[in-house]
Amino acid sequence: MEIQYDFSDKSVIITGGAGGIGYGMATAFIKAGANVLIVDINEDALNKAQTALQTLGSGKVLTLKTDIASKENDQTIIETAVKEFGRLDVLINNAHASHQKPFVQLTDEDLELSLSTGFYPTWHLMQLAYPALKKSQGSVINFASGAGINGQPTQAAYAAAKEAIRGLSRVAANEWAADNIRVNLISPIAETAGVKAWKQAAPDQYTAMVNKIPLHRLGDPEQDIGAVALFLASDASSYITGQTLMVDGGDIKLR
Repeated sequence: MEIQYDFSDKSVIITGGAGGIGYGMATAFIKAGANVLIVDINEDALNKAQTALQTLGSGKVLTLKTDIASKENDQTIIETAVKEFGRLDVLINNAHASHQKPFVQLTDEDLELSLSTGFYPTWHLMQLAYPALKKSQGSVINFASGAGINGQPTQAAYAAAKEAIRGLSRVAANEWAADNIRVNLISPIAETAGVKAWKQAAPDQYTAMVNKIPLHRLGDPEQDIGAVALFLASDASSYITGQTLMVDGGDIKLR
């Protein structure tokens, strides 16, 4: 049975929302009635996403093409949502770029790319959103990764940034609890367009990955990851903060 959430008159920012998991979450929030600002660097993908999403719910769908690596742009993101929607209830930091390399080949530039598109924007956007989130008693959803939790080979830059985001989120959760702002993380495995392309190129590797997941499938960006994002942003999770939810079919068990 599908759980129904009502986000009418609530507003949500989703970075990296024009594709993949970000688009799945945007779809879930739009269907729940939310006003959504989708932030992405890909203008063509943004236009396609807006066209598809604006017919799915009663809320507004706005897009903003920007590079989140610049703090000035991050300020614009928050100001746009508050100006257009009148409030901010949910900040979802989903965007992130990185290079995969063996550890000994990792360069300063590789690490900087991961930090500048993942860790720094997450930090900056959270700080900039704080006044609006305090007013709405809203929530933040950040993204962790099994690459950091398990130390996946060739993912040093990505893993380092994701684990830094986890530490940052736990501190903010503790400090902002007094303001009734909750901060949680999702560590997902999902069948995005990129994964589907990899499935076609390397079917044996794909099958091996799926087989080691206890539930023997990859998550759906909307129905699985988006549904958990709705839960974390809703009153149903009002007693949950500072947590990493492993939405990965049972692949990793946190202790």
